[in-house]
Amino acid sequence: MSEVILRAEGLKKYYPIRSGVLRRTVGHVRAVDGVSFELRAGETLGVVGESGCGKSSLGRLLMRLEEPTEGVLHFDGVNVYEQNRRDMRRIRRDIQIVFQDPYTSLNPRKTVADIIGEPFEIHPDAVPKGGRSARVRELMEMVGLSPEHVNRYPHQFSGGQRQRIGIARGIALNPKVLVCDEPVSALDVSVQAQVINVMDKLQDELGLAYVFIAHDLSVVRHISDRVAVMYLGKIVEVGTDEEIYERPTHPYTQALLSAVPVPDPSLRGSRGQIKLEGDVPSPADPPPGCNFHTRCWLAQSICSRDEPELIERPDLSGTHPSACHFVEESMMTSTRTHTE
Repeated sequence: MSEVILRAEGLKKYYPIRSGVLRRTVGHVRAVDGVSFELRAGETLGVVGESGCGKSSLGRLLMRLEEPTEGVLHFDGVNVYEQNRRDMRRIRRDIQIVFQDPYTSLNPRKTVADIIGEPFEIHPDAVPKGGRSARVRELMEMVGLSPEHVNRYPHQFSGGQRQRIGIARGIALNPKVLVCDEPVSALDVSVQAQVINVMDKLQDELGLAYVFIAHDLSVVRHISDRVAVMYLGKIVEVGTDEEIYERPTHPYTQALLSAVPVPDPSLRGSRGQIKLEGDVPSPADPPPGCNFHTRCWLAQSICSRDEPELIERPDLSGTHPSACHFVEESMMTSTRTHTE
């Protein structure tokens, strides 16, 4: 097992809701509500969930683009949130980000050379003196772009090529961790596969660790070693890709997987689909107990009273951490769903 490089403990991010002439705080949106996980060197942790579940807010907390309401984030044994601006500049060399939208994350007034080379303006010691141009061309080749296009502007590239530019900028400083905030969601399926293959190759060559945030479960399965499923700001299940996709133990995970389209028409009737009742509760007013109990077919009185812990159940073989009071019953549902 490789060393733990990033450890989050009880991360919370609450955004105030203000009202009235005096803009008094009348409540909070609980975007991230007590998230804990570990990321090992060279590993890919996929973070999945519906829109609004707090995935992107979590990504911003990992970069310290947002200050947490509560919680601790350790990188290489250092508490990130205790560092001053100078120390954070040094840490950010090792934690970089690739943003979701390649159409808005690149400055349209700058050439590709300026965009990819921008990190070297902040960290000039990252390249030898006079070697910036050569390094930019090298980075373009690494992500599958022609160095001949180094003086072009973003609007002269396709969406997939723009995202490759964003990836090249992200790896320019040889980081240890790359936070990928839905990096392929704005791309066509065929282009998604190309970008994912580039990221796989870069991970093998550079030893990168990824936090891969997405809502597309099929994409996450292709690239992830472990998967964390989020619902209303909390991680409700975490495990290896095989555990999550073949033996899900949380009802919400099962519902997500049952909604994934099956490409082969002959297999579409072989898997049951779980239809959730009701809407996702508001993160400004989450339900008591288990956040999912208002939509869960297994819910009982304890679910509306006590919040389940994200823990393993040693008394149940083949399980992994899951925040559910009725893991055994949920596993029976999973078996039926895969065989119907």
